[in-house]
Amino acid sequence: MRIAVYPGSFDPITNGHLDIIHRASRLYDHVVVGVLNNANKSPIFTADERKEMIDTVTKPIKNVSCDIFSGLLVDFAKQKNASVIIKGLRTVADFEYEFQMALLNKALNPEYETVFMMTDSKFSYISSSMVKEVAKYHGSLEGFVPSEISQKIMTKF
Repeated sequence: MRIAVYPGSFDPITNGHLDIIHRASRLYDHVVVGVLNNANKSPIFTADERKEMIDTVTKPIKNVSCDIFSGLLVDFAKQKNASVIIKGLRTVADFEYEFQMALLNKALNPEYETVFMMTDSKFSYISSSMVKEVAKYHGSLEGFVPSEISQKIMTKF
C-alpha cells in the first residue's frame, strides 16, 4: 500500500490545499493530512479545530484521513507507514523553502521522497494568511475556502 503524508498548518484549510488533497488521493492508496501542532506558532484555530475542518471537507474522499502531529515530519511519516511526503507549491518562493525542507527530511531519513505538487493556477494566490485577512475585515470567502467551513472561519472573527 502506497501511503503519502501531506503536512501543513492548515490554519485554515483553503481550496488550494483541498486541490492538492484531491489530486494526491488519485495518485496514492491513502493520503494522511498531517496538521502540525507547532508550539512556536500562534494559529487562529486550535489543532483540533483545524482537524475537524479538514475531516469535514475531506469526508467524501474515502482514502484520505487526518491526524494531528508535533515534532519531526519524518517521525510522523514513519508512524503512519508513509513512503512519500507531499508538498503543495503555489510560487517559486514556496519552492525555495520547501526544497530546503525536503533536503532536511532526506538527511534525517533517506527513506522518504518528497513529491512537489503545483496547485491549480486558479488557487495559486490563495493562502491561509490571506483568508484570515479577508475574514478579519468580513470580506467574502467564496472561492477561497470550501463552503462547508466558511461560516466557522467567519465566526472566529
